[in-house]
Amino acid sequence: MFQVRLNIPGAQRLGKNHDVFFGVSMKTSLGRNWFVGAAVTSIFALASIAAVTEQPAPFRVGEILNYRVSWSAFTTAASVQLSIPERRDLFGWQTWHFRAIAQTQGPVATLFPVDDQFDSYTDAASLETRQFEMHLNELGKISDQVMRFTIVGQKTKAPGPTVIVQQGTRDGLGALYSLRMVDWQRTPEQRALVFDGHEIFDMRARRDGSPESITVPAGTFTASRVSVTVFQNEKEVSAIHVAVWLASDAARTPVVLEATLPFGTLHAELVPAPK
Repeated sequence: MFQVRLNIPGAQRLGKNHDVFFGVSMKTSLGRNWFVGAAVTSIFALASIAAVTEQPAPFRVGEILNYRVSWSAFTTAASVQLSIPERRDLFGWQTWHFRAIAQTQGPVATLFPVDDQFDSYTDAASLETRQFEMHLNELGKISDQVMRFTIVGQKTKAPGPTVIVQQGTRDGLGALYSLRMVDWQRTPEQRALVFDGHEIFDMRARRDGSPESITVPAGTFTASRVSVTVFQNEKEVSAIHVAVWLASDAARTPVVLEATLPFGTLHAELVPAPK
């Protein structure tokens, strides 16, 4: 068992200059995702404040959303699929099981073959992460990591290695779904801590302006733009900027996901379901 101390001034609910501890019992260190894996984590690194009791969710088990990702000169650089396979009891917690699959396509797949899967088990009431899995196949290298989150000061219900985090911490994928829980017409800004498997970030999401008409391959939607900025040590990480357009439908469907990263801008648009 070892501990890593991270200083995150100004982080939500922690107070200024509060130390955050992570206890990790693993034989191997936590690795970073690369290319689409990193982009998906960055795109999905959004969250709302944890709920005390379970609130009605705009999404449902069985939902599947497909996206076409463009990057640089490549109009079809990758595909991303978001799905909700189930709700289940996980070590005594009632959780949503969210899944994202990211695969490079066409010429990009030849240059950078990526076939990644991310699984988030998010508490149905608090929207905190209970377990996060990364199953990566990148450039022919395969790796699998399972991270079970335990809130500092609480006794873990899960067996095996755990990652000790502050209350309300989410993984990136679970954070996207918790973002959909927010009524953005009444809530101008939300903040949360997000752990990407290696580092913790202070994510700040803000609604930009009024709803607008957005046309994507799946159709035309009225959607609100939510911008996300990333902070560490009270300083904005200027190399990363994320925007998400959430439809005004009952499901608050993400119709466009966009991330500006050091290696370029990734733009994901909702496409029709396969026939």
